[in-house]
Amino acid sequence: MAEHANVSLLRRGYEAFAKGDVATLTEVFSEDVVWHQPGTNLLSGEYGGRQAVLAFLGRLAPLSGGTFRVELHDLLASEQHGAALSRQTASRQGKQLDALVVQVYHIRDGKVTEAWNFFQDQRLYDEFWS
Repeated sequence: MAEHANVSLLRRGYEAFAKGDVATLTEVFSEDVVWHQPGTNLLSGEYGGRQAVLAFLGRLAPLSGGTFRVELHDLLASEQHGAALSRQTASRQGKQLDALVVQVYHIRDGKVTEAWNFFQDQRLYDEFWS
């Protein structure tokens, strides 16, 4: 059975993120994408527009000394939505991050238009990035 087109889109995005491939990420996100980052830490907030989202994603490596990683467990998708189950790990200022994450995406015309992040332990995530 062939992989759903939106699973392929998300997989392409995760692979591009892991490689630092901004050109491919630019193709994955719509120009008006909105990224919702929950919590009360230095990364929390709503990022509107492709450039703002790419700038947000670009902060993860420098803030973690290049240790931020996403281990993808599974991708699910329908015609308008996708979800990623993953584990995020990183080191920062003597702290360790090991978080289970669900990311939910809205997809339109073959591009991610909105993203929401849900962390197994938001308090742990906030402490790490604070």
